[in-house]
Amino acid sequence: MISLRRAILGTVAGLAIFSGAQAADLPVKAKAVEYVKICSLYGAGFYYIPAADTCIKLGGYLRVDAALGTNADYLGNFNVSSQGANGARNRLTNYYSTRAREDFNIDTRTATEYGVVRTFFDGAFSWTTGNYVGSNSGTGQTQYSGTLGAGTNPVTGAATPYGSGSGSVNGTDGNAGGGALGVYYAFIQFAGLTMGKALSQFDAPWSSYPGNNFDGLVGGGGTVTGVNQFTYTADFGQGVTASFSAEDVTQYYQAGNVNITPGGAGGYGLFSGSYGNTGSTGGTRSPNLVAMVRMDQAWGLFQASVAAKDNHVGYYGASEPTGHPDDKWGWAAQLALSIKNVPTGTGDTINVQAVYTDGATRYNFQNLAGSTFAMYGSSGVVYQSLGIGQAYDTVFVTGSQQETVRTWGLRGAFTHNWDPYWNTAIYGAYAGVQYGSLAKSTICSAGFFGTLAPSAGLAGCNPDFNISQLGLITRWTPVKNLTFSADVLWTHLDQKYSGTVTPAALIAVPAKPVAAYEMKDQDSVVLLLRAQRNW
Repeated sequence: MISLRRAILGTVAGLAIFSGAQAADLPVKAKAVEYVKICSLYGAGFYYIPAADTCIKLGGYLRVDAALGTNADYLGNFNVSSQGANGARNRLTNYYSTRAREDFNIDTRTATEYGVVRTFFDGAFSWTTGNYVGSNSGTGQTQYSGTLGAGTNPVTGAATPYGSGSGSVNGTDGNAGGGALGVYYAFIQFAGLTMGKALSQFDAPWSSYPGNNFDGLVGGGGTVTGVNQFTYTADFGQGVTASFSAEDVTQYYQAGNVNITPGGAGGYGLFSGSYGNTGSTGGTRSPNLVAMVRMDQAWGLFQASVAAKDNHVGYYGASEPTGHPDDKWGWAAQLALSIKNVPTGTGDTINVQAVYTDGATRYNFQNLAGSTFAMYGSSGVVYQSLGIGQAYDTVFVTGSQQETVRTWGLRGAFTHNWDPYWNTAIYGAYAGVQYGSLAKSTICSAGFFGTLAPSAGLAGCNPDFNISQLGLITRWTPVKNLTFSADVLWTHLDQKYSGTVTPAALIAVPAKPVAAYEMKDQDSVVLLLRAQRNW
């Protein structure tokens, strides 16, 4: 019995030793490697770049649009049909435009002994419906001007409509793989400095979108696609900051310095909304100088901004000996106010701004809104009606100095949240234009209107005009980051001419004949339908 017990104990001991040896030979389970490490220093969505001390956040959206009663440029900015083939509002005008867009942005941040170094890039890939640009062929047929090699018009042999591969426009079957890349923002921030393409320091934080989707609101600045700048921002604490900026004038801030001397474009230019030689602006000599003060609080924000613009003209004529006017500085001032969580509901917001410009028109008629209006409509008196308006920075005549054009404007919106899924905004804008005595006396002179038939009956002549806009947008967000919206906008051109005018020759508007036109206010209504998925 004792021998049996010893044998059993010996066996158990041997098994225990063997098992322990086997366990020692097994690999120890390593701690899981964290390939993507969360960076909590700068908010949600940031991660450390592997093997680096830099945090990165990726974002963007995919958007699909359909717009009725408007025109889209090659990047898909939806504007009022206010000039050219679209202002003509005839059979050469697109009744609708469509767009698909993918936006992609990269935000990186690195902590240093001097503070955070930040870089930000935002680009968009867009495919947009083509924009027809018609012209009269002189053979009784209407042709399309363009340079695509996708085919020809079987009737006239003319080039096909402009399409995606044709520089400034998009959209034909012959170029199905085309489209456009837009670089919105690309800047570096360090130690209070912002260097690169960013929202103008003059603009309100909502830029030209106080509550809307529509691109073409007047009544304030609008560099939603960014402007090259060198800016210093001082932070005084308690939500108070001040910025001083030098911003590029070339791309977004040239409304035109125009020689309106009679004998040039003259009254002929009225039919396309032009008063003179729009190529009179000279090369750049100074960036726009901007200063801004902002107070951000829990209740909202208040901002005051000013800008100065150097109006630098080329020559009176085509060559240097013709002389030139001196440079003239223009300026703009703007106040903006945002009130959050108003008593009408949780998250309800009011955004308003007011602006005044003198020789710096683009701070009111922002780049996407444009400042040229030549809109045709019906008339119960003559062939058709025409409403025109053109807002330049300055005008001059040969031998004179520049005279600034003054404008003022308002823009605002009230957004109400019905529930977590639905909200509606009512928004509006207004801009007025006032020319000086030199412009009015020259434009309304007999010499300027020499290309119009004397018996046409121009009863009133005044280049001043106003633009009024009123819109309504409703958004539905059934799930997080997916929104469907419908945005309708009415635009009214209040022009100050009266009577009728007649061109002496074919006018530079597609398919419009030599006939009498009644000078009359015009209206436009556009509808923008959108589906957008943010990520």
